[in-house]
Amino acid sequence: MTDSVAAARIAAARAYVDALVSHDASGVGLHPECTRVEFGVKTGRNGPHIARSLERGPQFRLIHRVSGFEATVDGHSVCTRYLVHVTPKMLGLAAPVSETFVIDEDTRIRAIVARFGLPRRVG
Repeated sequence: MTDSVAAARIAAARAYVDALVSHDASGVGLHPECTRVEFGVKTGRNGPHIARSLERGPQFRLIHRVSGFEATVDGHSVCTRYLVHVTPKMLGLAAPVSETFVIDEDTRIRAIVARFGLPRRVG
């Protein structure tokens, strides 16, 4: 795999993570049959459903910032780690997130597997 392919796959995953904050899924390349799973439970049944959730889902409205984004690529999988900062801002709470994105040859997200921890105070 070339560096440019790896960079494009990371950019696809990063677009999804950025949409968690912006609530604008227009820049997220989701395959129509994409699924999202959290802790073994399917929470996104297809690409359009996931895009709607990013834009209007109450579970994502709590997120006001993302920090510490890291990504590694292994073939078609992009493994990410980051913190989501949640409201109310004055409490300074952030939750650790680990997501694996499966990115196809057309740089579309085919699957998302997410795990996250409880929000805790961060400095």
